[in-house]
Amino acid sequence: MSRVQMQLGGFFLAAVVVVLAAPAMGLSAWGQVFVLAGAGMLALLAGGRRPAATPEPQPALPPGLSPALPVGFGRTLLNRMPAPLIVISADRVLSYANPAAQSLLPKARPGAHFSAMIRTPAFVDAVESALGERRDQEFTFSMMGKPERLFEAKARFLPAGAVDEFGDLDQVIVQIEDRTRDKAMLEMRSDFVANASHELRTPLASILGYIETLQGHARDDPEAREMFLGIMRAQATRMQRLVDDLMSLSRIEMDAHVRPEERVDLFGIAADAAAALFPQASQNDVILQIELPRGPGNPQVLGDRDQIAQVMVNLVDNAIKYSGSGQKVRVSEAEPDARYPGCLGISVIDDGPGIAREHIPRLTERFYRVNPGKSKKLGGTGLGLAITKHILQRHGGALDVKSRLGEGSRFTIWIPRVAEDVTNPEIPVGVVSDQRVRAS
Repeated sequence: MSRVQMQLGGFFLAAVVVVLAAPAMGLSAWGQVFVLAGAGMLALLAGGRRPAATPEPQPALPPGLSPALPVGFGRTLLNRMPAPLIVISADRVLSYANPAAQSLLPKARPGAHFSAMIRTPAFVDAVESALGERRDQEFTFSMMGKPERLFEAKARFLPAGAVDEFGDLDQVIVQIEDRTRDKAMLEMRSDFVANASHELRTPLASILGYIETLQGHARDDPEAREMFLGIMRAQATRMQRLVDDLMSLSRIEMDAHVRPEERVDLFGIAADAAAALFPQASQNDVILQIELPRGPGNPQVLGDRDQIAQVMVNLVDNAIKYSGSGQKVRVSEAEPDARYPGCLGISVIDDGPGIAREHIPRLTERFYRVNPGKSKKLGGTGLGLAITKHILQRHGGALDVKSRLGEGSRFTIWIPRVAEDVTNPEIPVGVVSDQRVRAS
């Protein structure tokens, strides 16, 4: 086979794959045209060049397997595809597996029997059906692990002779897409709706019950009426807080990928936000101490003033609520930490009951509560730390949590500072337990 034929054969295979895999690659119709046009030009140009050296003869391979599959631009295109792609011949031997496929399935090596790389029945059955029935198959399969991974795949039948490199055997092109994240998002959304519905249903049922009572035997009892109306007001206020937090979380998520551009004084904003909670601290017999630097010389961050204030209110409010009478809550500048280079940190430290180790990685989950009964009694919605996480994520920051039962807690926020000699790092938002960052 001439060099031009090999280049064109590789281009043809790439063209077939681009058309089949276009949806997964996000290519529009015009995108496919440009890719294929470029492939054709490169293939022809490459074919017209004089080879630098005479290629060494290749050893004979089984029918349907080529040592040059594919070549040139086609090979580069397939190798760079982020989605795993495998070509299996009619004799059930792997003709090709791109790097993404070999990363997912370490045993996916050309020349091996396809059943050796994966023993999932759904995968094996789909390939056998595609070859036996000579038609495309779509299927899903899973792979064990923590967490379990879910995949969608398409087995596209390619008849013998369609591509020279494949010889005279039918082939199946298997394209794999990882749907694990999509599944997790669907489950999270389902859990979120269920939890939100439950949180709203409880106070709503209480209000409806008291309305029914007021319309009945308590109608002419002024004392009972006042008591019930007070309870109804408290339940309605609880619902309002939940709706407000849900709306706030929704707005923050909409702007998740839009970085703030305003230069702001992190310590000044935090001090003002914390100071607004002095009355609440006094009502709870908690001593609130704010130890943050003030003044025009403070270092700055790129941030959203309102969102930074919301983070501080969430953290200080929690510390006040969960600290006992006579306890102390301190808001101070955090000492530099090598894990968060180039960042400013603020710590909220309390002398409360502390948090057990197993709860720490889940603190920023929506509606997660360490003590559900106490949280609801104190008016918590279970969304405060989830909102905090998303705000810090938008700012390229992190949340660091250290706590021990009976010894209180320390919540520290980290946000990249603005400085000519500091490169703002991208810090994964997570929580820290035993000096290890665990994504939440």
